[in-house]
Amino acid sequence: MADIAILETRERVLAGILFTGAAYFLFSAQDASIKFLVASMTVWQIMFVRSMTILVACAAIGGRRLFADTARSPIVGPMFVRSAFTLAAWLCYYNAARYLQLAELTTIYYAAPIIVTVLSVIMLGEKVPMLRWLAVLIGFAGVFVACDPARLGLSMPMLLVLAAALLWGIAIVLLRKMAMAERSMVQLILNNFYFLIFSALPALLLWQMPDWGQVLLLISVGALGGVAQYLLFEGMKRAPVSIVAPFEYTSLVWAFALGYAIWGDVPRHEVFLGAALIVAAGLLIIGNEHFRKRL
Repeated sequence: MADIAILETRERVLAGILFTGAAYFLFSAQDASIKFLVASMTVWQIMFVRSMTILVACAAIGGRRLFADTARSPIVGPMFVRSAFTLAAWLCYYNAARYLQLAELTTIYYAAPIIVTVLSVIMLGEKVPMLRWLAVLIGFAGVFVACDPARLGLSMPMLLVLAAALLWGIAIVLLRKMAMAERSMVQLILNNFYFLIFSALPALLLWQMPDWGQVLLLISVGALGGVAQYLLFEGMKRAPVSIVAPFEYTSLVWAFALGYAIWGDVPRHEVFLGAALIVAAGLLIIGNEHFRKRL
């Protein structure tokens, strides 16, 4: 019986890794769609429409009962706090983006998985073996090599990105706590309801009427973002946050791949080396879980 329980635990962890990896791919596809939209409308408007699209889809799937269950959920308050951290991270990130090159911005921000791993020990009491720490550091090294950042001083934009990474790390750890206390559809509704409230006023004040092509892109952003959030919530239910955190690095690989497929961006040699390190970090975790599964 003990062997069966261990096997089921390992299968859950591997499923959590799969869900998380798929979530970050969809988040990257969502970002590619947003890249088309930001030239003509504000991010506030995109966030507002995305949240509205996801809530409409949740209503179609779960009906009134789902929303009634959400209103009675014990995580209504904690999810508000988590959404506030996510919004603060988002604001810090995009304010810093005005002043830093993309390589600099991305490299500093991808300190987040390391922060998540540290916070998982402090806030969740997770035990992180040395091999998993090694995977996190390899993944960060891959991001560093791929982006080839310039040497930065202690500037305000750099501090903003570090703040974004810290705030996002806290949000992910809080998500792990809530993932174990409530089903994913309820979390999806609460997360997007709060973002709808946060973005409503600036979105309406700065509203730009979209054409039909932009409407389709906005709907695709909502669909991609909604499914990605759901998969991320499901992944957090199945695996410790210190295991799934390094798989956030894969979104950089997807970003480069989508950039080449859509805009014809040709990555530098350093990007391929960095991508190899990022993939190696993920495979190191998966291989470790398979090895433990056989013991």
